[in-house]
Amino acid sequence: MAEEVENKEQVESSDGTENLKVLENIDVNLTVEVGRTEITIRDLLRLNEGSVVELDRLAGDPLDIMVNNTKIAKGEVVMVGERFGVRFGEIVDPEKRMESI
Repeated sequence: MAEEVENKEQVESSDGTENLKVLENIDVNLTVEVGRTEITIRDLLRLNEGSVVELDRLAGDPLDIMVNNTKIAKGEVVMVGERFGVRFGEIVDPEKRMESI
């Protein structure tokens, strides 16, 4: 009987791992948000090359890193060779992430 329980636990654990492996290949959208603002349609239509829109963040503030519109971390922009990258800093607690879903 004890052997049956042990085998069942091994199968359940194995199934959980297999389920996670299936999820590993699902694409998600990773977005780095510099800031936000609200503007009127009139102001939006007046934007042209060289226009500047003030955002709700101060220069040097950490950026929000979002996955499928859920904030998962804060970070900063870095250069990786010739490209931009993002360095993860403060990671949002997984329980708080679940609250926003």
